[in-house]
Amino acid sequence: MTKEELVPPFAVIPGSQVHGILTGHEQRTIDLVEAAYRVHGEGDTVNPPSYFLRFPDRPSSRIIALPASIGGETRVDGLKWISSFPENVAAGIPRASAVLVLNDHDTGYPLACLESSIISAARTAASAALGADLLSRAPGRTRPRRVGFIGTGFIARHIHTYLAGAGWSFDEVGVHDLSAEYAGGFRSYLEGSGESGRITVHGSAEELIRSCDLVVFATVASAPHVHDPDWFAHNPVVLNISLRDLAPEVLLASANVVDDIEHCLKADTSPHLTEQLTGSREFIDGTLAEVMAGKVEVPADRPVVFSPFGLGVLDLAVGKFVYDEVLARGELGVIEGFFHEVDRYGGAGASRGRS
Repeated sequence: MTKEELVPPFAVIPGSQVHGILTGHEQRTIDLVEAAYRVHGEGDTVNPPSYFLRFPDRPSSRIIALPASIGGETRVDGLKWISSFPENVAAGIPRASAVLVLNDHDTGYPLACLESSIISAARTAASAALGADLLSRAPGRTRPRRVGFIGTGFIARHIHTYLAGAGWSFDEVGVHDLSAEYAGGFRSYLEGSGESGRITVHGSAEELIRSCDLVVFATVASAPHVHDPDWFAHNPVVLNISLRDLAPEVLLASANVVDDIEHCLKADTSPHLTEQLTGSREFIDGTLAEVMAGKVEVPADRPVVFSPFGLGVLDLAVGKFVYDEVLARGELGVIEGFFHEVDRYGGAGASRGRS
């Protein structure tokens, strides 16, 4: 094998291609995420702590690096580089933007750079839908028929899409947002999506929570604003996607499932604040992978809160699938000559010279 053949070509996969691969195939993406969780639970991943780049002059904004490696059938390394600039929303553009770099398992050479805000939203929504399904199957629980969304942005829309794509249907859909404009926009989205449940815009988080048995938090809250465990006395399944809405009092009155304990108990998430308050991790019942494996039983007599920190291995699993699909279709946008020198000693054939 020549040096040119050893070094993989480098490609750029734009959001249009990512969207085309993933849209309408929500259950397939959920299956990818479930498989990635299983591989992670088996220890065949490397998922170091995320690195937060923060700015003294822009305290509300951050860019996060999520390096990771996943084994199993995926076998790829990589990095998600995702920004969160909340001020974007006022200008009418999304808060988050991202790219995902995939690295070849054998040589370490980058394979591709993919637009990743769609991948990130898809894996987040798939994780939420998977959690809702697994956590509502416990003996004594019934499948939720009333869902409520607190926070009505890009992620909330994707979670609703993935729930619908996985076969969920609801009698009632609740909506609450601090912005009446955003709540109204989300209602319009729901009506246009074919949602058959009765849609209600609630004036308060309490009103929504008390009226729903599946509650989705998808806000940009930086500190807890929901403190009263009595709001959850009807024992709903709670998808704590934005991670910082719930006060420790709520978590201590609930069963708690996370995606990864070490990752989730940091950066002042609700579980992290609960650990700081109690000095213990005993309030954590286990991980979603342990629920899958039957190692953790979900109680029916308490609320159950799923807090996924968001693992880089999930982005890799979905991103590698997108890459493989684009490659199989013959639509890979290769950047010719991206790696100019592929000979260690700079000899003949140092340049790919592809045409």
